[in-house]
Amino acid sequence: MIKVIDKGKFHVLNYVKREEYLGSMEGMRFMLKKKGVGEETKLETIIWPEPLGYAKTPESKKQHKEFEFSQAGLEEAIDWMNEQYEQQKELWNVIK
Repeated sequence: MIKVIDKGKFHVLNYVKREEYLGSMEGMRFMLKKKGVGEETKLETIIWPEPLGYAKTPESKKQHKEFEFSQAGLEEAIDWMNEQYEQQKELWNVIK
């Protein structure tokens, strides 16, 4: 599998502690954000297809997954995003 997001170069966890992190890669947009679940903090990861931003994209086109709010959780989120990119290429290639 070709990695779309390189774990070795994607160091955003400290940023996500304060702000939502938005990005895109080859037709797939994504957001990472801190989410309180009861007394627990999670890393919510959301992906959706271009061209629209998060606010204008219908909820039905967004895919959500939560991970532990830690470096290990961030690495799992990156793996998940890369897997979704590979498994759903037809979704991301619509704009190209």
